[in-house]
Amino acid sequence: MVQVDPFENATKQVNDACDVLGINDEGIRNYLIMPNRFLRVKVPVKMDDGKIRIFTGFRCQHNNDRGPYKGGIRYFDPEGGVKYMEREVMALSSWMTWKCAVVDIPLGGGKGGVFVNPKKEKLSDGELERLTRQFASRIAEVIGPQKDIPAPDVYTTGKEMTQIMDTFTKMNGNNYSPGTITGKPIPVGGSLARNVATGLGNAYCIREAAKILNIELKGAKVVLQGFGNASTFSGVYLEKEGATCIAASDSKGSILVPDGFKVQELIDWKQKEGSVVGYPGSKEISTEELLTAECDILVPGALENQITAAIAEKLKCKIIGEAANGPTLPEADPILHKKGIFVIPDILANSGGVCISYLEWVQNNMGYYWTFDEVASKMEVKIVKGLKDMYELSKKHNIDNRRAAMVLAVERVLEAFNHKGIWP
Repeated sequence: MVQVDPFENATKQVNDACDVLGINDEGIRNYLIMPNRFLRVKVPVKMDDGKIRIFTGFRCQHNNDRGPYKGGIRYFDPEGGVKYMEREVMALSSWMTWKCAVVDIPLGGGKGGVFVNPKKEKLSDGELERLTRQFASRIAEVIGPQKDIPAPDVYTTGKEMTQIMDTFTKMNGNNYSPGTITGKPIPVGGSLARNVATGLGNAYCIREAAKILNIELKGAKVVLQGFGNASTFSGVYLEKEGATCIAASDSKGSILVPDGFKVQELIDWKQKEGSVVGYPGSKEISTEELLTAECDILVPGALENQITAAIAEKLKCKIIGEAANGPTLPEADPILHKKGIFVIPDILANSGGVCISYLEWVQNNMGYYWTFDEVASKMEVKIVKGLKDMYELSKKHNIDNRRAAMVLAVERVLEAFNHKGIWP
Protein backbone atom coordinates (compact mmCIF):
# COMPACT_ATOMS: atom_id res chain seq x y z
CA MET A 1 0.00 0.00 0.00
CA VAL A 2 1.18 3.49 -0.81
CA GLN A 3 2.01 5.31 2.41
CA VAL A 4 0.67 8.84 2.29
CA ASP A 5 -0.72 11.18 4.91
CA PRO A 6 -4.49 10.58 4.80
CA PHE A 7 -5.25 13.88 6.53
CA GLU A 8 -3.32 15.74 3.86
CA ASN A 9 -5.54 13.98 1.34
CA ALA A 10 -8.67 15.06 3.24
CA THR A 11 -7.32 18.61 3.52
CA LYS A 12 -6.68 18.83 -0.21
CA GLN A 13 -10.23 17.74 -0.93
CA VAL A 14 -11.64 20.52 1.26
CA ASN A 15 -9.36 23.12 -0.33
CA ASP A 16 -10.36 21.94 -3.81
CA ALA A 17 -14.02 22.42 -2.91
CA CYS A 18 -13.29 25.87 -1.51
CA ASP A 19 -11.49 26.78 -4.75
CA VAL A 20 -14.62 25.88 -6.74
CA LEU A 21 -16.84 27.86 -4.37
CA GLY A 22 -14.52 30.87 -4.38
CA ILE A 23 -13.87 30.67 -0.63
CA ASN A 24 -10.58 32.51 -0.12
CA ASP A 25 -10.88 33.24 3.60
CA GLU A 26 -8.13 31.14 5.26
CA GLY A 27 -10.01 31.23 8.55
CA ILE A 28 -13.07 29.59 6.96
CA ARG A 29 -10.90 27.01 5.20
CA ASN A 30 -9.12 26.11 8.44
CA TYR A 31 -12.46 25.90 10.23
CA LEU A 32 -13.66 23.35 7.66
CA ILE A 33 -10.39 21.39 7.73
CA MET A 34 -9.40 21.12 11.40
CA PRO A 35 -11.20 18.83 13.86
CA ASN A 36 -13.07 20.43 16.74
CA ARG A 37 -11.49 18.01 19.20
CA PHE A 38 -8.98 15.16 19.21
CA LEU A 39 -8.86 12.90 22.25
CA ARG A 40 -5.97 10.48 22.79
CA VAL A 41 -6.30 8.10 25.72
CA LYS A 42 -4.33 5.32 27.37
CA VAL A 43 -6.29 2.12 27.81
CA PRO A 44 -4.89 -0.19 30.51
CA VAL A 45 -6.08 -3.79 30.23
CA LYS A 46 -5.35 -6.83 32.38
CA MET A 47 -4.55 -9.62 29.94
CA ASP A 48 -5.32 -13.29 30.46
CA ASP A 49 -1.76 -13.93 31.65
CA GLY A 50 -2.26 -11.43 34.49
CA LYS A 51 0.01 -8.75 32.98
CA ILE A 52 -1.12 -5.16 32.37
CA ARG A 53 -0.91 -3.92 28.80
CA ILE A 54 -1.36 -0.29 27.78
CA PHE A 55 -3.21 0.33 24.52
CA THR A 56 -3.57 3.70 22.77
CA GLY A 57 -7.05 4.87 21.86
CA PHE A 58 -8.46 7.84 19.94
CA ARG A 59 -11.68 9.76 19.39
CA CYS A 60 -11.69 12.58 16.87
CA GLN A 61 -14.67 14.95 16.58
CA HIS A 62 -14.40 16.89 13.36
CA ASN A 63 -17.55 18.99 12.94
CA ASN A 64 -21.01 19.12 14.55
CA ASP A 65 -22.59 22.12 12.82
CA ARG A 66 -25.30 19.91 11.30
CA GLY A 67 -25.80 17.56 14.25
CA PRO A 68 -24.04 15.22 16.73
CA TYR A 69 -20.70 13.71 15.73
CA LYS A 70 -21.05 10.33 14.02
CA GLY A 71 -18.42 7.77 13.10
CA GLY A 72 -17.00 4.34 13.65
CA ILE A 73 -14.54 2.84 16.10
CA ARG A 74 -11.85 0.63 14.57
CA TYR A 75 -9.40 -1.76 16.17
CA PHE A 76 -6.47 -1.65 13.77
CA ASP A 77 -2.70 -1.34 13.50
CA PRO A 78 -1.81 0.44 10.24
CA GLU A 79 1.73 0.13 8.89
CA GLY A 80 2.65 3.67 9.91
CA GLY A 81 2.09 2.95 13.59
CA VAL A 82 0.32 5.08 16.19
CA LYS A 83 1.28 8.39 14.55
CA TYR A 84 -0.15 7.29 11.21
CA MET A 85 -3.33 6.09 12.91
CA GLU A 86 -3.78 9.54 14.48
CA ARG A 87 -3.73 11.15 11.03
CA GLU A 88 -5.93 8.38 9.66
CA VAL A 89 -8.57 8.92 12.36
CA MET A 90 -8.49 12.69 11.73
CA ALA A 91 -9.01 12.12 8.00
CA LEU A 92 -11.79 9.61 8.53
CA SER A 93 -13.61 11.96 10.91
CA SER A 94 -13.41 14.67 8.25
CA TRP A 95 -14.80 12.34 5.59
CA MET A 96 -17.65 11.45 7.94
CA THR A 97 -18.63 15.13 8.11
CA TRP A 98 -18.84 15.32 4.34
CA LYS A 99 -20.45 11.89 4.05
CA CYS A 100 -23.33 12.92 6.31
CA ALA A 101 -23.71 16.24 4.52
CA VAL A 102 -23.69 14.84 0.97
CA VAL A 103 -26.69 12.59 1.75
CA ASP A 104 -28.26 15.37 3.82
CA ILE A 105 -28.61 13.68 7.19
CA PRO A 106 -28.45 15.84 10.34
CA LEU A 107 -25.21 14.49 11.78
CA GLY A 108 -21.57 15.58 11.88
CA GLY A 109 -18.29 13.73 11.57
CA GLY A 110 -16.32 11.70 14.09
CA LYS A 111 -14.05 8.67 14.19
CA GLY A 112 -12.20 6.64 16.78
CA GLY A 113 -10.20 3.56 17.39
CA VAL A 114 -7.63 1.62 19.34
CA PHE A 115 -4.19 0.74 18.00
CA VAL A 116 -4.51 -3.04 18.03
CA ASN A 117 -5.27 -5.84 15.60
CA PRO A 118 -7.34 -8.31 17.64
CA LYS A 119 -7.47 -10.78 14.77
CA LYS A 120 -3.69 -10.88 14.25
CA GLU A 121 -2.94 -10.86 17.99
CA LYS A 122 -5.68 -13.41 18.70
CA LEU A 123 -7.12 -11.57 21.69
CA SER A 124 -9.44 -13.75 23.75
CA ASP A 125 -13.10 -12.82 24.16
CA GLY A 126 -12.35 -11.72 27.72
CA GLU A 127 -9.39 -9.55 26.70
CA LEU A 128 -11.42 -7.98 23.91
CA GLU A 129 -14.31 -7.17 26.23
CA ARG A 130 -12.04 -5.66 28.90
CA LEU A 131 -10.32 -3.58 26.20
CA THR A 132 -13.66 -2.40 24.82
CA ARG A 133 -15.14 -1.47 28.17
CA GLN A 134 -11.96 0.28 29.29
CA PHE A 135 -11.87 2.28 26.07
CA ALA A 136 -15.56 3.12 26.46
CA SER A 137 -14.93 4.40 29.98
CA ARG A 138 -12.10 6.64 28.71
CA ILE A 139 -14.23 8.29 26.01
CA ALA A 140 -17.54 8.26 27.91
CA GLU A 141 -17.29 11.97 28.70
CA VAL A 142 -17.32 12.94 25.03
CA ILE A 143 -19.92 10.52 23.61
CA GLY A 144 -23.68 10.32 24.04
CA PRO A 145 -26.89 10.17 21.98
CA GLN A 146 -26.95 13.95 21.44
CA LYS A 147 -23.15 14.45 21.45
CA ASP A 148 -21.22 11.76 19.59
CA ILE A 149 -22.56 8.44 18.31
CA PRO A 150 -19.95 5.76 17.51
CA ALA A 151 -20.50 2.67 15.34
CA PRO A 152 -18.58 -0.46 14.24
CA ASP A 153 -15.65 -0.21 11.87
CA VAL A 154 -12.57 -2.30 11.03
CA TYR A 155 -12.42 -5.37 13.35
CA THR A 156 -15.27 -4.19 15.56
CA THR A 157 -18.79 -5.60 15.54
CA GLY A 158 -22.20 -5.17 17.10
CA LYS A 159 -20.90 -7.08 20.12
CA GLU A 160 -18.31 -4.40 20.91
CA MET A 161 -20.90 -1.67 20.28
CA THR A 162 -23.27 -3.31 22.77
CA GLN A 163 -20.49 -3.42 25.37
CA ILE A 164 -19.75 0.28 24.79
CA MET A 165 -23.46 1.12 25.12
CA ASP A 166 -23.76 -0.94 28.30
CA THR A 167 -20.65 0.67 29.82
CA PHE A 168 -21.94 4.15 28.98
CA THR A 169 -25.37 3.31 30.44
CA LYS A 170 -23.89 2.07 33.72
CA MET A 171 -21.64 5.13 33.99
CA ASN A 172 -24.64 7.44 33.56
CA GLY A 173 -26.98 6.34 36.32
CA ASN A 174 -28.28 3.27 34.45
CA ASN A 175 -30.22 5.54 32.12
CA TYR A 176 -30.80 3.23 29.15
CA SER A 177 -29.25 4.94 26.14
CA PRO A 178 -29.47 2.77 23.01
CA GLY A 179 -28.98 5.87 20.81
CA THR A 180 -25.44 6.28 22.16
CA ILE A 181 -24.21 3.69 19.68
CA THR A 182 -25.36 2.42 16.31
CA GLY A 183 -24.58 -0.85 14.56
CA LYS A 184 -26.02 -2.80 17.49
CA PRO A 185 -27.58 -6.27 17.23
CA ILE A 186 -31.35 -6.27 16.69
CA PRO A 187 -32.27 -7.45 20.25
CA VAL A 188 -30.58 -4.39 21.82
CA GLY A 189 -31.95 -1.70 19.53
CA GLY A 190 -30.24 -2.33 16.22
CA SER A 191 -31.85 -1.63 12.87
CA LEU A 192 -32.83 -4.03 10.15
CA ALA A 193 -30.74 -3.63 6.95
CA ARG A 194 -27.71 -2.45 8.93
CA ASN A 195 -25.65 -5.54 8.05
CA VAL A 196 -26.04 -4.90 4.31
CA ALA A 197 -26.23 -1.11 4.40
CA THR A 198 -22.90 -0.10 2.87
CA GLY A 199 -23.05 -2.60 0.03
CA LEU A 200 -26.72 -1.92 -0.69
CA GLY A 201 -26.11 1.84 -0.74
CA ASN A 202 -23.16 1.39 -3.10
CA ALA A 203 -25.32 -0.76 -5.38
CA TYR A 204 -28.00 1.97 -5.44
CA CYS A 205 -25.32 4.49 -6.47
CA ILE A 206 -23.93 2.22 -9.20
CA ARG A 207 -27.45 1.54 -10.50
CA GLU A 208 -28.12 5.28 -10.83
CA ALA A 209 -24.71 5.91 -12.43
CA ALA A 210 -25.43 3.16 -14.96
CA LYS A 211 -28.69 4.92 -15.85
CA ILE A 212 -26.79 8.18 -16.44
CA LEU A 213 -24.27 6.40 -18.68
CA ASN A 214 -26.92 4.26 -20.42
CA ILE A 215 -25.17 1.09 -19.28
CA GLU A 216 -27.31 -2.02 -19.00
CA LEU A 217 -26.59 -3.73 -15.68
CA LYS A 218 -27.80 -7.06 -16.98
CA GLY A 219 -24.59 -8.78 -18.06
CA ALA A 220 -22.32 -6.01 -16.76
CA LYS A 221 -19.00 -7.30 -15.41
CA VAL A 222 -18.06 -6.43 -11.82
CA VAL A 223 -14.71 -6.57 -9.99
CA LEU A 224 -14.76 -6.63 -6.18
CA GLN A 225 -11.57 -5.57 -4.42
CA GLY A 226 -11.76 -6.71 -0.84
CA PHE A 227 -14.30 -9.31 0.09
CA GLY A 228 -15.59 -7.88 3.32
CA ASN A 229 -19.07 -6.66 4.13
CA ALA A 230 -19.12 -3.60 1.84
CA SER A 231 -17.89 -5.21 -1.36
CA THR A 232 -19.67 -8.54 -0.93
CA PHE A 233 -23.08 -6.97 -0.48
CA SER A 234 -22.34 -4.58 -3.34
CA GLY A 235 -21.83 -7.73 -5.39
CA VAL A 236 -24.94 -9.44 -4.01
CA TYR A 237 -27.23 -6.56 -4.94
CA LEU A 238 -25.59 -5.87 -8.31
CA GLU A 239 -26.02 -9.57 -9.06
CA LYS A 240 -29.74 -9.16 -8.36
CA GLU A 241 -29.74 -6.39 -11.00
CA GLY A 242 -28.31 -8.89 -13.50
CA ALA A 243 -24.59 -8.09 -13.24
CA THR A 244 -21.86 -10.76 -13.16
CA CYS A 245 -18.95 -10.67 -10.73
CA ILE A 246 -15.72 -11.85 -12.36
CA ALA A 247 -12.96 -11.06 -9.85
CA ALA A 248 -12.48 -10.63 -6.12
CA SER A 249 -9.77 -10.30 -3.51
CA ASP A 250 -9.08 -10.44 0.20
CA SER A 251 -6.01 -10.01 2.39
CA LYS A 252 -4.58 -13.32 1.15
CA GLY A 253 -4.83 -12.76 -2.59
CA SER A 254 -6.90 -12.01 -5.69
CA ILE A 255 -8.75 -14.25 -8.13
CA LEU A 256 -10.21 -13.95 -11.62
CA VAL A 257 -13.13 -16.06 -12.85
CA PRO A 258 -13.64 -14.97 -16.49
CA ASP A 259 -17.10 -16.54 -16.80
CA GLY A 260 -18.19 -15.15 -13.44
CA PHE A 261 -19.11 -16.58 -10.06
CA LYS A 262 -22.08 -16.46 -7.72
CA VAL A 263 -21.25 -14.14 -4.84
CA GLN A 264 -22.91 -16.33 -2.22
CA GLU A 265 -20.91 -19.34 -3.43
CA LEU A 266 -17.66 -17.38 -3.01
CA ILE A 267 -18.80 -16.21 0.45
CA ASP A 268 -19.41 -19.85 1.41
CA TRP A 269 -16.00 -20.85 0.02
CA LYS A 270 -14.20 -18.14 1.97
CA GLN A 271 -15.98 -19.06 5.19
CA LYS A 272 -14.89 -22.67 4.71
CA GLU A 273 -11.34 -22.12 3.38
CA GLY A 274 -10.42 -18.76 4.98
CA SER A 275 -9.79 -16.96 1.68
CA VAL A 276 -11.20 -16.42 -1.81
CA VAL A 277 -7.94 -17.88 -3.16
CA GLY A 278 -8.36 -21.38 -4.54
CA TYR A 279 -12.00 -20.96 -5.52
CA PRO A 280 -12.82 -23.66 -8.13
CA GLY A 281 -12.36 -22.40 -11.69
CA SER A 282 -10.46 -19.29 -10.60
CA LYS A 283 -7.04 -17.99 -11.58
CA GLU A 284 -4.89 -16.30 -8.94
CA ILE A 285 -3.83 -12.79 -10.03
CA SER A 286 -2.01 -9.79 -8.57
CA THR A 287 -3.71 -6.78 -6.98
CA GLU A 288 -2.79 -4.67 -10.00
CA GLU A 289 -4.24 -7.26 -12.38
CA LEU A 290 -7.44 -7.27 -10.35
CA LEU A 291 -7.83 -3.49 -10.36
CA THR A 292 -7.02 -3.19 -14.06
CA ALA A 293 -9.12 -6.13 -15.23
CA GLU A 294 -11.48 -5.38 -18.12
CA CYS A 295 -14.88 -4.78 -16.57
CA ASP A 296 -17.81 -2.38 -16.42
CA ILE A 297 -17.83 -1.76 -12.68
CA LEU A 298 -14.93 -1.66 -10.21
CA VAL A 299 -15.72 -1.76 -6.49
CA PRO A 300 -12.64 -0.87 -4.38
CA GLY A 301 -13.68 -2.20 -1.00
CA ALA A 302 -10.32 -2.68 0.74
CA LEU A 303 -8.16 -0.08 2.48
CA GLU A 304 -7.20 3.42 1.35
CA ASN A 305 -4.66 4.50 -1.30
CA GLN A 306 -5.22 1.66 -3.76
CA ILE A 307 -5.77 3.57 -7.01
CA THR A 308 -2.58 5.48 -7.79
CA ALA A 309 -1.91 7.53 -10.91
CA ALA A 310 -0.14 4.54 -12.46
CA ILE A 311 -3.11 2.26 -11.74
CA ALA A 312 -5.59 4.88 -12.96
CA GLU A 313 -3.86 5.00 -16.34
CA LYS A 314 -4.44 1.27 -16.75
CA LEU A 315 -8.06 1.03 -15.58
CA LYS A 316 -10.55 -0.42 -18.06
CA CYS A 317 -13.78 0.06 -16.12
CA LYS A 318 -16.65 2.50 -16.76
CA ILE A 319 -17.87 3.02 -13.19
CA ILE A 320 -15.99 3.03 -9.87
CA GLY A 321 -18.10 2.64 -6.73
CA GLU A 322 -15.77 3.41 -3.81
CA ALA A 323 -17.02 1.09 -1.08
CA ALA A 324 -13.81 1.71 0.90
CA ASN A 325 -12.75 5.00 2.50
CA GLY A 326 -10.11 6.91 0.54
CA PRO A 327 -9.24 4.20 -2.01
CA THR A 328 -8.17 6.72 -4.65
CA LEU A 329 -5.17 9.02 -4.36
CA PRO A 330 -5.68 12.70 -5.39
CA GLU A 331 -3.13 12.24 -8.17
CA ALA A 332 -5.45 9.70 -9.82
CA ASP A 333 -8.63 11.79 -9.96
CA PRO A 334 -7.69 13.99 -12.97
CA ILE A 335 -6.72 10.87 -14.91
CA LEU A 336 -10.00 9.11 -14.14
CA HIS A 337 -11.96 12.24 -15.10
CA LYS A 338 -10.07 12.57 -18.39
CA LYS A 339 -10.70 8.90 -19.19
CA GLY A 340 -14.43 9.43 -18.66
CA ILE A 341 -14.69 6.93 -15.82
CA PHE A 342 -17.72 7.72 -13.64
CA VAL A 343 -16.32 7.79 -10.10
CA ILE A 344 -18.80 7.52 -7.24
CA PRO A 345 -16.64 8.96 -4.46
CA ASP A 346 -16.40 7.24 -1.10
CA ILE A 347 -18.32 9.89 0.81
CA LEU A 348 -21.35 9.02 -1.29
CA ALA A 349 -20.72 5.44 -2.43
CA ASN A 350 -20.29 4.02 1.08
CA SER A 351 -22.73 6.35 2.82
CA GLY A 352 -25.31 3.55 3.15
CA GLY A 353 -23.75 2.63 6.50
CA VAL A 354 -24.15 6.08 8.00
CA CYS A 355 -27.64 6.43 6.48
CA ILE A 356 -28.80 3.29 8.28
CA SER A 357 -26.90 4.36 11.40
CA TYR A 358 -28.86 7.61 11.30
CA LEU A 359 -32.11 5.70 10.87
CA GLU A 360 -31.16 3.36 13.75
CA TRP A 361 -30.50 6.41 15.93
CA VAL A 362 -33.89 7.88 14.96
CA GLN A 363 -35.61 4.58 15.83
CA ASN A 364 -33.78 4.44 19.18
CA ASN A 365 -34.82 8.00 20.00
CA MET A 366 -38.49 7.42 19.26
CA GLY A 367 -38.66 3.84 20.55
CA TYR A 368 -40.29 2.53 17.38
CA TYR A 369 -38.76 0.25 14.77
CA TRP A 370 -39.32 -0.09 11.01
CA THR A 371 -39.27 -3.13 8.72
CA PHE A 372 -36.29 -3.96 6.49
CA ASP A 373 -38.05 -2.60 3.41
CA GLU A 374 -39.01 0.64 5.18
CA VAL A 375 -35.43 1.25 6.29
CA ALA A 376 -33.96 0.34 2.89
CA SER A 377 -36.46 2.60 1.13
CA LYS A 378 -35.65 5.58 3.36
CA MET A 379 -31.93 5.03 2.73
CA GLU A 380 -32.48 4.72 -1.03
CA VAL A 381 -34.22 8.11 -1.18
CA LYS A 382 -31.27 9.81 0.56
CA ILE A 383 -28.58 8.15 -1.55
CA VAL A 384 -30.30 8.57 -4.92
CA LYS A 385 -30.90 12.26 -4.25
CA GLY A 386 -27.27 12.66 -3.11
CA LEU A 387 -25.98 11.16 -6.36
CA LYS A 388 -28.26 13.29 -8.52
CA ASP A 389 -27.31 16.46 -6.60
CA MET A 390 -23.61 15.59 -7.01
CA TYR A 391 -23.95 14.91 -10.74
CA GLU A 392 -25.79 18.20 -11.34
CA LEU A 393 -23.02 20.11 -9.56
CA SER A 394 -20.34 18.30 -11.56
CA LYS A 395 -22.00 19.50 -14.76
CA LYS A 396 -22.64 23.02 -13.44
CA HIS A 397 -19.00 23.58 -12.46
CA ASN A 398 -17.43 21.22 -15.06
CA ILE A 399 -15.59 19.30 -12.35
CA ASP A 400 -15.10 15.66 -11.46
CA ASN A 401 -17.57 13.85 -9.20
CA ARG A 402 -15.32 13.84 -6.13
CA ARG A 403 -14.96 17.59 -6.14
CA ALA A 404 -18.68 17.93 -6.88
CA ALA A 405 -19.56 15.76 -3.87
CA MET A 406 -17.21 17.79 -1.69
CA VAL A 407 -18.64 21.07 -3.00
CA LEU A 408 -22.14 19.83 -2.16
CA ALA A 409 -21.09 18.74 1.33
CA VAL A 410 -19.06 21.88 2.11
CA GLU A 411 -21.95 24.10 0.97
CA ARG A 412 -24.32 22.32 3.35
CA VAL A 413 -21.95 22.52 6.33
CA LEU A 414 -21.20 26.18 5.64
CA GLU A 415 -24.91 26.92 5.43
CA ALA A 416 -25.38 25.50 8.93
CA PHE A 417 -22.29 27.32 10.21
CA ASN A 418 -23.49 30.65 8.81
CA HIS A 419 -26.85 30.23 10.51
CA LYS A 420 -25.25 29.38 13.86
CA GLY A 421 -22.29 31.75 13.85
CA ILE A 422 -19.57 31.61 16.49
CA TRP A 423 -20.34 31.64 20.21
CA PRO A 424 -19.16 33.01 22.55
